[in-house]
Amino acid sequence: MKEIDANKHAWGQISEDHYHHYKQALLDGRHHFNKYIQAEISDLRGKRVIHLQCNTGADTLLLAKLSESAVGVDLVPDNVLYARKMAGDLGINNVTFIESDIMALKEIHHEKYDVVFVSEGAIGWLPDLKKWGETVRHLLKEDGFFYIFDSHPIFMMFDTEKLRDGVTEIKYPYFDKTPDVDDSIGGYASEAKGGVQAYFWMHTVSDIINALISAGLRIDYFNEHKENFFDAGGLEYVGDGLFNYGFNDDKFPMSFSLKASAI
Repeated sequence: MKEIDANKHAWGQISEDHYHHYKQALLDGRHHFNKYIQAEISDLRGKRVIHLQCNTGADTLLLAKLSESAVGVDLVPDNVLYARKMAGDLGINNVTFIESDIMALKEIHHEKYDVVFVSEGAIGWLPDLKKWGETVRHLLKEDGFFYIFDSHPIFMMFDTEKLRDGVTEIKYPYFDKTPDVDDSIGGYASEAKGGVQAYFWMHTVSDIINALISAGLRIDYFNEHKENFFDAGGLEYVGDGLFNYGFNDDKFPMSFSLKASAI
């Protein structure tokens, strides 16, 4: 699929930058899960965890420290290369990494896990949430659970250039299935790199929930949070790995978390 190939190339342009950024953040103790993830994933001791769309593996390493073992999966060869390097540099041995498109993972990987984990800016890069849901279920043990923390679709609609001034104008239609195309990538943990095509899909709340239900999962909760997990422009850091607009005490959610269990 040309869009996936383009995203694979685009993310590869910032792999090394992400490795340096997150390695230093882990060494300094600055990189950690935000307060919602910390509270909601609870005790992972003795559990085997698989982290989908792991980038260069920083969150996978956090999961490895909390669990019996962790596996990270990413589409981008350089992300996997640098994830393995970061694990070696930091002496974390109970972690492995797999290079795979999530859309193809079900066909090549058949291990079962106690926890399937996805976090922060992941699912918009996937074109097919139905297949994603089926993959999540395929990876889960019968008594396992799935957890995701990601951008709220309501927040994803807004023009962030105007939102910083308090103007809630829709730029990306909620029900549009045509991917947005950007000619740059990065900017939150590296300098933005141009000369790419990066495709990002809008998924509605019902898309996300129904993809998991149709795959045979039970939704345990769907929580909405007013804070965001990165500065999209004009946000203030409010602690615990989270950001918010000064005017957004109660206006709209910017992130969500969901837990689902195998039926």
